[in-house]
Amino acid sequence: MTADTASAIRIADETTVWKRFIHLRTIVLEQTRADGRTERLDREVHDHGHAAAVLLVDPARQAVVLVRQFRPGAFFGGHEDGFLLEVPAGLLEGESPAATVEREAMEETGYAVSGARHLFDTYVSPGTVTERVSCFVATVDAGRPAGKGGGVEGEGEDIEIVVMPIDEACALVASGGILDAKTIILLQWLMLNRAEFVPKA
Repeated sequence: MTADTASAIRIADETTVWKRFIHLRTIVLEQTRADGRTERLDREVHDHGHAAAVLLVDPARQAVVLVRQFRPGAFFGGHEDGFLLEVPAGLLEGESPAATVEREAMEETGYAVSGARHLFDTYVSPGTVTERVSCFVATVDAGRPAGKGGGVEGEGEDIEIVVMPIDEACALVASGGILDAKTIILLQWLMLNRAEFVPKA
């Protein structure tokens, strides 16, 4: 790849195929390769906006708060029932990522979150999907929810709130019980930084 990667790509053509919840476009790109040759690439780009996710940790219980919900993409991708264990997350919908995780944590789990710490951003499937997920961590007291959670009924959400030990959640990553990418990444971050969440004697 050339040093100036921005100038290595030029959009030659762009067509909207579908635009509703998602914006699906076909793109023809001209890429200048490292050897100087120009190559035309036909691609599809799926855009439904950016998102934010938050790992809720209860240090006293050494537990995390997850949610289980139906995911059509997983279902049609071959997952047996389409229900996945995940961290709370949602699209930004015009809010900042920090405001989004506060809203989503309350809607999905019933836990009030303030001062969530931004950790990193990640592209979930950069070959075709534009979505960038801003990942956060926040501490909660799993014994003191501020609301009922369970999702927004008017949006067709029927979410199960799952509080489980950190070790159990991380074991589910290894066994295939947790398949959601953002959740796996955040749980791995937690294992690398677990000392931060161990109560002081």
